Amino acid sequence: MGIFSRLAQLIKSNLNDLISKSEDPEKMLNQVVLDMNNQLVEAKKQVAASIADEKRLAKQFEQEMAHAAEWERRAMMALRAGNEELAKEALARKKEHDQLAETFKEQWSKQKNAVDQLKKALRMLNDKIEEAKRKKNVLIARKKRAEAQKAIQETMHGLRDQSAFETFERMAGKIDQLEAEAEAAGEIQEEYTGDILASKFSSLERTAGAEDDLAALKRKMGMLPPEEAPQVRAETPKRVETQPAAPSRSEQDELAAALEELEAEQQQQEQRKAGR
Repeated sequence: MGIFSRLAQLIKSNLNDLISKSEDPEKMLNQVVLDMNNQLVEAKKQVAASIADEKRLAKQFEQEMAHAAEWERRAMMALRAGNEELAKEALARKKEHDQLAETFKEQWSKQKNAVDQLKKALRMLNDKIEEAKRKKNVLIARKKRAEAQKAIQETMHGLRDQSAFETFERMAGKIDQLEAEAEAAGEIQEEYTGDILASKFSSLERTAGAEDDLAALKRKMGMLPPEEAPQVRAETPKRVETQPAAPSRSEQDELAAALEELEAEQQQQEQRKAGR
């Protein structure tokens, strides 16, 4: 049972104390678990040897009982033959085997109880080692998390003068100032180097011209009614106007494309006007 005492002492030790030691906690924990597994293997060997002793004692008990029964049979055979002296000697030999059988039975019973206790202790030991393995994984995870937090704190401590962050803020302010100056220069250039009113009317004329072209194209494609002809005097006979022939498919496609271009140009001009 000495091996179980050593293992119990090893498992009961506080593994958390390893964190505060100068050695690497992860390596120490791995070594402790490795030692536990090696000790468990030795414990299993001792338990197996105890089980073998129990089986050997049980077999010796059965053999002595068989020998006693055999000498009893021989004593009975001697009595049937009328030889009482020989029967007495056979009974004496039977008594010797009965005594040995009783001794082996007692030893076997004690060994069986000891083996049952060893098996129970071995199961408990195995459970404690598995618990230690799980605790080892938790401790290693805590160790790595602590190392990461320590590294972050050291990095933040190195930046405590805030010089890098202040540089970023200062450069951002300069860029904002440059953008504001550029916008102001653009407004001054437009205000004092050109005729704003003439520019507005020029844009309006371009927009109006595009609208007229768009309406003419729509009338040509039959999308709008034809423009009304001016009224003539009564004496002038009315000219019979014939409707133009319907455009072909290719002409319709060309007209549609031209219409899209005019609409796009009109939208761009409106957007430029709105931007001003």
